[in-house]
Amino acid sequence: MRVIIYGAGAIGGVMGAQLFRQGNDVTFIARGDNFAALARDGIRLETPAEAVTLRVPVVEDPTELSFGSDDLVILAVKSQDTTGALRHLAQVAPASTAIVCAQNGVENERMALRIFQHVYGMCVMCPATHLTPGVVQANSAPVTGLLDVGRWPQGLDERASELADVLSAASFDSVARDDIARWKWGKLLMNLGNAVEAVCGAQGRGGVLVQRAVQEGVDVLRSAGIAFVDRDEDSSRRGALLKIGPIGGAERAGGSSWQSLARATGEIETDYLSGEIVLQGRLHDFPTPVNELLRRLANEMAAQRRAPGTWSEDEVLAMLESG
Repeated sequence: MRVIIYGAGAIGGVMGAQLFRQGNDVTFIARGDNFAALARDGIRLETPAEAVTLRVPVVEDPTELSFGSDDLVILAVKSQDTTGALRHLAQVAPASTAIVCAQNGVENERMALRIFQHVYGMCVMCPATHLTPGVVQANSAPVTGLLDVGRWPQGLDERASELADVLSAASFDSVARDDIARWKWGKLLMNLGNAVEAVCGAQGRGGVLVQRAVQEGVDVLRSAGIAFVDRDEDSSRRGALLKIGPIGGAERAGGSSWQSLARATGEIETDYLSGEIVLQGRLHDFPTPVNELLRRLANEMAAQRRAPGTWSEDEVLAMLESG
């Protein structure tokens, strides 16, 4: 089984590097400065215990690859880039190609199913960092992350079980699940804090604003009749498996949305996280003022290339109170 990882950022880069180290057939699809760095120097993987450079094959576009029946594509681009990635894949990959969405949110799988027959969801719990082209950091060791996988929206097959086994042999803890959608909806609720961290900085983690955003999300999903893994079940799955440590003496600064602002990419995936709650609220006539405000502020900051932490939690709470 060749694993083609579309997007060699924090998650895709760490996953591909660890799989490659275990002797798996891995190819990256990357773009821009990241592609140039990977093609020139290889990928540098940094962990709390070590740093290695790996010469993982990389291409800039799917059209540079010939696809076989055993190829598996792991989508690791941000959700706003999924449509473009799928469009490029569809030019050369058969509709029977297996697509694994290792992405936050729940919209990517639906987009993939419009084009490809075999689509899998992956619930990613993997603290990773990508701020410099060609360099990724796996912030947890010895277990790099939890990567549960299953057919979308439900079901299991041999391919999902095989992928879980391959990942588990490459420093991850992976379980093949027949209810992966429920796990990804639960992860989405956790990801509602991403916009708070991006907008308010690290000081916003665990504060009142995060609590309000998550509770609003829980209320909306319950109103919509959408099943999700609750906090207790998620905590039981995590246990003490993830052990985050410093890399080069520095602690991890922020999550994926924070990193998008820090890299000044001009884009952020908030429309598919907080925006998913807003969408469900509109579909089911349920107000979502907290997540709508966070969605709007995060997008404005990304477009203006403003640094994370531009607004304080008190300022955002005051905006909510003023309507």
